[in-house]
Order: sequence, then structure tokens, then C-alpha cells
Amino acid sequence: MSNQVNVQKKEGYKLYGMPWYYFAVFSVVVLLSSMMGVLPAGMAGCFAFMIVFGTIFQEIGDRLPIVRSYLGGGAIVIIFGMGFLRYENFFGLFDLLSKPNADGVLYTATLMKNIESFFKPSGAFLDFYIAALITGSILGMNRKLLMKAAARYFPAIFGGIIAAFGLASLGGAAFGFGAVKALLLIALPIMGGGMGAGAVPLSKIFESTGTMTAEEAISIMNPAVAIGNATSIVLASIIVKLIVSKKWNGQGALMVSKANDASEMEVGPEMQAKRDKISVVNMGIGLLTSTSFFAFGHIISTLWSKLVPSVSIHAYAWMIIAVAVCKIFNLLPEFIEISCYQWFQFIMKNLTAALLVGIGLCYLSLDVVIETFSLSYLLLCLLTCLGAVIGAGLIGKLVGFYPVESCITAGLCMANMGGTGDVAVLSAADRMELMPFAQISSRLGGAIILIIGSLMLSLLGGML
Repeated sequence: MSNQVNVQKKEGYKLYGMPWYYFAVFSVVVLLSSMMGVLPAGMAGCFAFMIVFGTIFQEIGDRLPIVRSYLGGGAIVIIFGMGFLRYENFFGLFDLLSKPNADGVLYTATLMKNIESFFKPSGAFLDFYIAALITGSILGMNRKLLMKAAARYFPAIFGGIIAAFGLASLGGAAFGFGAVKALLLIALPIMGGGMGAGAVPLSKIFESTGTMTAEEAISIMNPAVAIGNATSIVLASIIVKLIVSKKWNGQGALMVSKANDASEMEVGPEMQAKRDKISVVNMGIGLLTSTSFFAFGHIISTLWSKLVPSVSIHAYAWMIIAVAVCKIFNLLPEFIEISCYQWFQFIMKNLTAALLVGIGLCYLSLDVVIETFSLSYLLLCLLTCLGAVIGAGLIGKLVGFYPVESCITAGLCMANMGGTGDVAVLSAADRMELMPFAQISSRLGGAIILIIGSLMLSLLGGML
């Protein structure tokens, strides 16, 4: 034990899982090659650049007190930090870092083109990431928890969604923002489960339906996601203090019958041990399975578009349905589920920051953000979160939940920024024992929003 402590003291501060001085050396190499114009094009150079910048901005965001606690931490700092660097009308900082080549072209301009080709127009890396995220997160859930949640928990989630959409639409009409615009560009991304699983795939759905480009969509939705996350955390801390009646506040218990010990529905120690036994072979199985589900989603989406051309449903939505059906009916063997979970964890922990760098550079337009942001925008974000609280609380009461716990898990954990948002919301409410239910909101609730969003955009997208 003492040897482990000594090793940790010697290693000290770490970045990207390694001692900071190693990371610093690698970063200098990447930055020099970028400024000299010799950073390899394609996947190799793009990954190196995005990992370095993503790690630095992630660290900054995770250490800024207010940003860390209320605005999504590193994720928001990466996206807006990279968008700021690319904002040519402000400082043009990227251009200041390099000199033109013999043809007068800035090396950083070439670098940006390389990264854009990695993300657009096919969105190869985005699809790769989202496929791993959807497959691994759903197959990694406890089947008993998923089955038990369907009967009572999903109605509470839908109650929060309907009320959030309703209040946002009414507010949009009243403030002159536009009911449909408020619904699709504010309420939908706030209830979508964060950036990677929510706003990012939603932006691609916007683009696929011809509503607007992914850049325009994500530039408008990004601030809503951050504000929704901050509002959810604040509301969670307020609700538990204002509502203290034992009829409404379960003090951490979700079901009134108290037959809902969340610990019984978590992954057991035996399964966790299997998951922790990382295998290189499993990684390959997870990669193949996730990409195969994504391909299956495209097959069904294509067939559906021929049968029902008036209603477009994105491949992501069909993929989610397929993975959920396989999980509920236990159609896949355990080793495949474990493999998908391990692959998802690898992608999420190592490449999320890199993904967000690409989003900030390629999809975020600060011009659109500044143009859209206003007092009415802030109020609409607040109305969305209040709708989630009211709807989830009231429906939760009807199905046998304590309203306070229901509005926190089925409501605010839908409106926050995914996993980190769940931790922040439940910590603020002192309800960490409800994490399994919060995960349903973030994983399956966010998946439901993608399905709803796909349908809504095909019907209402032309009204924006």
C-alpha cells in the first residue's frame, strides 16, 4: 500500500491519464508540427491535434468553480473555447499562430480543412462515436432495471417531456421567439441528454431532414444545453428544500411503496468483475457490433422512407429501437453485451474531448450564438426545465412515485447534460441513491428524444 502511495506521489499531476510532463512533450510535438504545416492529414493528425486541445480545455473547464458545477464543465469549455479560437471576426487566434506557406496559404487553414474533412460532410467520426455510445450504453444497462422502469418510469419521463415542450412552445409564442422554433431549438436539445448523445445527433437529424445545416442547429442549441444544465442543478437544490411534506418528498425513495431499492437493480459485483476484465478481443467485438447496429438502422431507415415517404425517421432512431429490443428480450449473449459496454467506455473516456474539439471547430458558429442569445432565450430555457419538473412530478404522483424524487430523476435528469449532469443534479438534491433511475433518463430518455426529434422535424421542420 505504501509503495502505491509513493508511486502516486512521484507521478503527481496527470493529463490524459499520464504524468503531465509526458503530455506536455507530446503536446509540443503536435503543436510544432501543426504550425510547420507537417502534421499528418487524415485520422492520425486530426486525432493528435484534437486530443491535445481537448485535454487542455477539458482540464480548464473541470477546474473552473462555477463552470464546473453549473454549466457542464469541460464539455462546454471545449466547444466554446474551440469556437472562440476559430471565430475569425474576433481575434483570429489560429491564424496568428502560424505563417503562410510558399503559396501564401496559412498552415492552420490547411489543418482546419483536414479536421473538417474528418467531420464533414459524411460525419464519419460523429457516426462512429454515436454508434458506440448508443449500443454500449443501452446494452450496458441492467435488464431488470430497464424492464421495471418501463411500466412506471417511462410515463413520468413522457409527462416531463410533454410539459416541457408545452411550456416552451407557449413561451415561444408569447415572447415572439416562435412556438415551433422554441420547441425544436430549445426544448428538444435541453431534454435530449447533453451534447454527445443529444445536441450532436440532433444537429445531424436537422441536416438530414433539410431543416437547416448542422452548424446552424448546433450553434443555436449549444447555449440551451448549457443553460438547461445549470437551471436543472439549481432547481434540484431548491425543490428538496421547498417541498418537505412526507406525501410529496420521499427523502430519497422513488416509489411510495418503498419496494424500489435501487441497489437491487444495479449491476451486480459478478457482472462488474466481468466488465472490468478488459479484453482486446472484446474491443473488436464491440466495434463490429456497434457499427453493425448502425448499418441496420440505415437499412430500416431506407425501407421506411420508401414505405412512408412523408415521415422521415433517422437511422439513429431505428438503431436505438433495435438495440433496446435486443436488450429487453435478451437476444444477445452476455459476452457481446460486455464487449459493447467495454468498447463504449473506451470511446467515451478517451475520445469524447476530441469529439467536442471537432464540434467546436466545425459545427459551432459564434455569430449565430450571439445573434440568438437574448433574455427571451434564457426564459425559454427556464420554462423548459420548469415544465420537466411539473410534468414528471405530477405523472410520477399518479403512477405511485413521490413527486419530488420523480421530478428530479424523470424531469431534471432529462434536462441536464447526461452523466455529469446526473451527478451534479443528484448531489445538489442529496439523492445520489437514485443514480440508476437518473441513468435511465440520460440514456434511454435521451434516446427517446432522438426518436421524437426525428418525427417532429419531419412534420414541423418546414415551419422554422
